[in-house]
Amino acid sequence: MVQWDTGYAMDVLPALLEGLRVTVLATLIAYAIALVLGLVWTLLRRAPNVVVRQTVRWITEFIRSTPLIPQLFFVYFVFPDWGLTLESLTAGIITLGVHYSTYTAEVYRAGIADIPKGQWEACTALNLPRSRVWLDVILPQAIRRVIPTLGNYLIATFKDTPMLLAISVHEVLFVAFDEGAKTLRYLEPLTVAGLIFVLVSVISSIIVRRLERRYATN
Repeated sequence: MVQWDTGYAMDVLPALLEGLRVTVLATLIAYAIALVLGLVWTLLRRAPNVVVRQTVRWITEFIRSTPLIPQLFFVYFVFPDWGLTLESLTAGIITLGVHYSTYTAEVYRAGIADIPKGQWEACTALNLPRSRVWLDVILPQAIRRVIPTLGNYLIATFKDTPMLLAISVHEVLFVAFDEGAKTLRYLEPLTVAGLIFVLVSVISSIIVRRLERRYATN
């Protein structure tokens, strides 16, 4: 029976914390991409041109309906055949961000749909420019309404970063496997990696809940 070795767990901790640095970096940049691109998808879904609306709709549906790992393989292994070679971390961040942008797009869409019809009618009555309608009236209200859901997708993005192991990104789980392979002892590195994920997820949840109370509206 494998016995827990605290000394070995402490020995692998620095390498796992370096993996955590990569994990957090990938999470934050991917989440920023998801927030911005998700809003772009949402606005394009409301474009007057039906071709644009339907094209964006089917692109986002396709990305949202396919698993993340095949998307990672496609970007990392197929794109070079078309002349676009990306470093593994870059490919992972972009893929993760684009994948989750299709989810945040739905969140924004729900928030905009929840704006009372009277707000739109008031903007029309005041003859406000379309840019002011979106930037000063609709989006500030819509985003405040969906902050809790958007926060949950930050945590979901973080918990999906271990999938970047598939393209050899040196995030926490990759490092845990790598350290275990050196000694053929996987108990300690995988357990510590799991504890790191739990700890960061709990801290993130607390921060998100505080942001909800500070900014969200019912």
